[in-house]
Amino acid sequence: MDNHNAIEVSNIIKVYKLYNKQTDRLKETLSLSKKKYHQEFKALDQVSFNVKSGECLGIIGKNGSGKSTLLKILTGVLTPTSGFIKVSGKISALLELGAGFNPDFTGMENIYLNGTIMGYSQLEMDGKIDDILGFADIGDFIHQPVKSYSSGMFVRLAFAVAINVEPDILIIDEALSVGDLRFQQKCYRKIDELKKTKTVLFVTHDLSVINKYCDRVLWINEGVLLEDGDPKMISKKYQAFMIGAEFKKINFNKQTEDAGNITEYPFEEEVDSLSDELDVMGDEKALITGASLLDSITGDKTSVVEGDQELKLLIKMDVFKVLENPIVGFTIKDRLGNIISQTNSYVLGVEMETLSPSKNYVFSFDFRFPNLNHGQYTISPAIASGTQEDHRQHSWVHDALVLQVLPLGYEELSGVVHLSDVEFSSLNRKQG
Repeated sequence: MDNHNAIEVSNIIKVYKLYNKQTDRLKETLSLSKKKYHQEFKALDQVSFNVKSGECLGIIGKNGSGKSTLLKILTGVLTPTSGFIKVSGKISALLELGAGFNPDFTGMENIYLNGTIMGYSQLEMDGKIDDILGFADIGDFIHQPVKSYSSGMFVRLAFAVAINVEPDILIIDEALSVGDLRFQQKCYRKIDELKKTKTVLFVTHDLSVINKYCDRVLWINEGVLLEDGDPKMISKKYQAFMIGAEFKKINFNKQTEDAGNITEYPFEEEVDSLSDELDVMGDEKALITGASLLDSITGDKTSVVEGDQELKLLIKMDVFKVLENPIVGFTIKDRLGNIISQTNSYVLGVEMETLSPSKNYVFSFDFRFPNLNHGQYTISPAIASGTQEDHRQHSWVHDALVLQVLPLGYEELSGVVHLSDVEFSSLNRKQG
């Protein structure tokens, strides 16, 4: 990665004037007293950051937070109200559907139009056309007006153009959320290739994509840059924010002392207390204070497991407020933070009783561990209340348990899950 900055943004402000009626704009223009008929909406408020050459930067935030406005300013589609921007290199951008394309032009005509905008001659674009058509793979639709394209077809063409005009900086704004799965994976493979030599910025709501591809992430909320830094840490904070919970580090020992009367439950002595350094999100109506994984056959605690092993997960928690319709569950994640599997009492069809305050509870899950590829994985226990579709998180402990999954004795393979009961045979007739 080069040391110089590909993008420098300093104190960017973008203000929109909002009028209740179209005539108010004219009234304001003609007003001799300079009377204001508009309200100001600040889409971006003093946003500053740098992006190093060769860096992959993710941008997250709820809808309407200012992410797309920022990208449009970086690409020159919008001008900031105030502030400073410096971009070093050629930018290729895939913004919202339709941006940069003439809907009445055919796909082929739009390819050359975009090439002209990027400073390429027709002869230079002739040399790129095969790669663009091959990646887009939309067949004869390339000769049809793009206004007749489905959203998936449009993204295919737009992405193919964006990556083949040899940009120094590639910017993508949520466009890859549409289209079929195979093409999405094809695009992410290309992004993985480009980020080795190019600067990449993209907006997405998919936190697993942020954790997998990005070196840094920006979190923008209501036009303000809240966080700039490590993708995993900021993803956890953002996840807590989006479910209305508070993210923090909690002193488990102190919280347990404050719980009051403790009711003894079977297995309570088997549950290990959690480290004070773990990241927790929740609303303090309950707190998960312990978790242990046991071999179901031997009853021994374990952190080294293998596929198809029968396990028991114990989760201990303190409850500080009455919790109606509680839900207890856990998530298995890989080392990159990608969710491998989840389950909870609600989806299992268990109707739990109301949980009372000033009590310590222990819950267990008995399950067969999936045939995962060897490596490190984590378990994150959680307690919520409500339903699967509409619930409030009371305590979610990120990566409470770290597991080492043993190899299954096979030659090393890529991927996450091993296939079970696979049989191979030849269906070819013998010669002679």
